[in-house]
Amino acid sequence: MKHFMTAMAVGLASVAVHATAQDVQQNTTKFMPASTSMTVTPQAEISSKHVEEGQKFTFTTVGDVKEGEAVVIPRGSTVTGTVTWKTGRAIGGKSGKFEVTFNTVNVGGKDYAVRGVHRQEGRGNTVGALLGSIWISGKSAVMMPGQEVSIFTAEAIPYS
Repeated sequence: MKHFMTAMAVGLASVAVHATAQDVQQNTTKFMPASTSMTVTPQAEISSKHVEEGQKFTFTTVGDVKEGEAVVIPRGSTVTGTVTWKTGRAIGGKSGKFEVTFNTVNVGGKDYAVRGVHRQEGRGNTVGALLGSIWISGKSAVMMPGQEVSIFTAEAIPYS
């Protein structure tokens, strides 16, 4: 009975030490708040000539996103966006247009929600629009790698 009580006391002490280590680890986790701004750029050209609503595209963060001195979202992190609106072809002097709604950023292998919408518009052809000609077209809307767009985190992102 004495050995059983000693083993039980040692087991309880081990559980207490383990719980304390978890508590310390949880207390050292910090969070970058939602609504933190970041800048992204498309990884490839996106053109109103070729996009369809619902199509997903990949963007990357342009610089490190920091909370204080800590880098929470490293430069080059993957961001996903979805085309959520598109006009028809750029005809009759009207320009092509589309909108990308941003969905997630991947940090350390985990996706976190982001928010932001970017509308890309081509240039219209005023003469074509005035004449109503379907033979005179406006310009397609195009996003190119290197074009920067600001978006925001939509949830707190943990870091240590």
